[in-house]
Amino acid sequence: DQFTADGAYDGYPTYDAVLRHSANARVVIPPRSNAVERPNIQASCQREDHTASMQADGRLKWQALTGYGKRALVETAMGRYKGVIGLRLHARSFLAQQTEAAIGVAILNRMLACGRPKSVRCQASTGATK
Repeated sequence: DQFTADGAYDGYPTYDAVLRHSANARVVIPPRSNAVERPNIQASCQREDHTASMQADGRLKWQALTGYGKRALVETAMGRYKGVIGLRLHARSFLAQQTEAAIGVAILNRMLACGRPKSVRCQASTGATK
């Protein structure tokens, strides 16, 4: 449904390639800071819509509207995985690679759970104490 990439992929060739693959896909790539709207481009071009939205509302609001911030969360998760598990898979067959990745994710989830605080809701006291 959605293709998200960083600004290095900004350009009509990327948009065209994604839309050739999936015609109804939303392409979420931030235009460069010096991007301007082109008057002779189709009105429905997603890149032009992104440029207009950023110029009207600002970059941060555009990120919130398009869900672009989720990309950073995915990059952080992949960085953690690579730091803990390693930069590549060691298994040779695809089935074994799938198993290796699943084990790595389970290990990472367990490690993250160990560092996550366990919050408990407490009743508010009614009287003032000194």
